[in-house]
Amino acid sequence: MTAVHELLTDDAKNARSSVIRDILALVDADGVLSLAGGMPDPATFPCDDLVGAAVDALRGSPATALQYGRTEGMTELRELVAVDCTQRRSRPCAADEVLVTTGSQQALDLLGRAFLAPGDEVAIDDPGYLGAIQALGARHPRWLPIPVDRDGLDTHALEEALTAGHRPKLVYTVTDFQNPTGAVLHPDRRRHLATLAEHWGFVVVEDDPYGRIRFGEPEHPPIAAWTGRSVALGTTSKTIAPGLRVGWAVAPSEVTIVLARLKQATDLHTSTLSQHLVVDLLSRPGWMAQRAATLGRFYEERARHLRDALVDHVPSASMSAARGGLFQWADLAGVDTVALLDRAVASGVAFVPGSAFSTSGRHTSAMRLTHATLEPAALREAARRLGSVV
Repeated sequence: MTAVHELLTDDAKNARSSVIRDILALVDADGVLSLAGGMPDPATFPCDDLVGAAVDALRGSPATALQYGRTEGMTELRELVAVDCTQRRSRPCAADEVLVTTGSQQALDLLGRAFLAPGDEVAIDDPGYLGAIQALGARHPRWLPIPVDRDGLDTHALEEALTAGHRPKLVYTVTDFQNPTGAVLHPDRRRHLATLAEHWGFVVVEDDPYGRIRFGEPEHPPIAAWTGRSVALGTTSKTIAPGLRVGWAVAPSEVTIVLARLKQATDLHTSTLSQHLVVDLLSRPGWMAQRAATLGRFYEERARHLRDALVDHVPSASMSAARGGLFQWADLAGVDTVALLDRAVASGVAFVPGSAFSTSGRHTSAMRLTHATLEPAALREAARRLGSVV
């Protein structure tokens, strides 16, 4: 180690890389079929629409599209998000409740900085989104892992923990097609979670990156339909393209003001050019509805191919059919999937071990698999290779 390294803070020295990104680097080799990442298929990117939007922005409004912008985000984009939010939660949402962020991952970081001091308690899906564990974990909270089943976060288990004396400041959950399990939070649990937030005084962080990628699953109201003690996170990463890095947080206006001040010190504002492109597409009548339908059909076919192949080649795996989103969760009872991964990569297939998504040390026999990026024939071959290793 150099002398410079010794000047780093303990937090900097102990910062951990994403397990998923480490695995992606490990499998970035010819012949490895990866079921590990959560990246959308580039074939779904609306390139022609983006080219048209970019030409319009650069020729029609370069003075704003290439200039510094407001930390809170473009007014037009905030208004579009507010209109959608109003429709989904059936109560008014104003543009000043919306903060545009550099992907929803930045929103998680800002929320951690705004709400959490070291030792504060955070309730989180178990298993839960690794990016949230990383972002909120940087504030050194005490984790309160709450089990997730097919109907999402077990709100009755949360209520038992609250009654027993736990006092989380934040309760984080992915409500639709949860990462990593694909679960959907049941409407009764959504109402129950809102009731608990009102009674016990915590804030619900409702992350929804996959909600528009539906395989016939009916749409349910967000938790914000029943409580103002919520922050809703959204993103264009799965519906348009992740490289744009455009996301948002919807929260009470007094919270978005604080988040905006914290964001100023980080990156000043989200890319103005990216925001112009997103505004162009989202402003087109019916564009997003048509886009969502196309994505749903595309990924539903991929999900079916992977599930059928897993049934054929990994019959010992316990799993549920995907209802939307990009992921499937399989459990190999009694198998250590961390140890299995090295052998799997050597055999030309990769996945993410389930323990990577846990703050409790559980799910050691589970794995997360994505149906998003490989074509059907490659999905079947990946399942065959996985089956041979299992």
